Amino acid sequence: MKLSVVVPTLNGRERLAACLDALAANAPEAEVVVVNGPSADGTTGMVRSRDDVDVLIEVADRTLNVARNAGLEVATGDAIAVVGDDTVVEASWTDGIRDALADTAVVTGPVHRSVRAGMTTESEESRTIGGREVTYFDGNNVAFTRETVEAVDGFDEYLATGGARDCAHRLAIGGHDVTWSPDVCVTRNDDSRGDGDRDWGWKYRALAYRLVKNYGPRPGIFGRTGRDAVADAVGTATDVARGEGLPSKWFANGKRVVTNIAVGAKDGLISRVKDRTESRNPNGLSSRADRAVERYDWRDD
Repeated sequence: MKLSVVVPTLNGRERLAACLDALAANAPEAEVVVVNGPSADGTTGMVRSRDDVDVLIEVADRTLNVARNAGLEVATGDAIAVVGDDTVVEASWTDGIRDALADTAVVTGPVHRSVRAGMTTESEESRTIGGREVTYFDGNNVAFTRETVEAVDGFDEYLATGGARDCAHRLAIGGHDVTWSPDVCVTRNDDSRGDGDRDWGWKYRALAYRLVKNYGPRPGIFGRTGRDAVADAVGTATDVARGEGLPSKWFANGKRVVTNIAVGAKDGLISRVKDRTESRNPNGLSSRADRAVERYDWRDD
């Protein structure tokens, strides 16, 4: 089984170098595809100076799912993994992927997160939605068989966030099993990206979009979205009461959430009508061929 590894990156030269070092040590036979852009920190020069990267794709779009699809488009492996540029694969990672993909369509595993307070670890997460069991995965640590990538048509480029969760829904709808393997383990440094305010608008726009697109405008879908929104509103209201937030910001976020739920639901319905196949992905891998603005391919050297 030939393994390809897609690594999207944006202004992450130092963390990308650590990621590539770990791949060279623990997945030396893998085809490595780096998708960069548009970075302004010397990432291109750093990657071009290495001899352990097979393809470098430069893209102009800052959307993560565009970068993921740009990498999937040029990867040639029978198995294709996607890892984050701040992710360090561990020694068991490659064998874990090979073993799991011999019997299943998709494999994911633990993500150890290095944070200021110490270390946390993600566990398996699944939920039954629309009568199907959906197993979620971290988009910074997942591997697919090539047939599965083609069946779901990659990631949905409409989404600025939540692309991995949307893909998990589509995998469940298509009957593709997602296996959790403790061997497919990585460490991710969350501190490397710094802190920032959550984009509440996009969070709920993405949630409404993927649920309506994949399951239709059912009452239960809107009920779940509303419950999540209320829970977050209560939490942020508590922060305001404690003096840790501004009332004006709370109201502004609430308005943004409501507006984006409506926009996401509308766009999700449009996407559902455009693509009635199991892939449910009119904005997917096959939708365009102009992602790359520059390509460096050393596979034939």
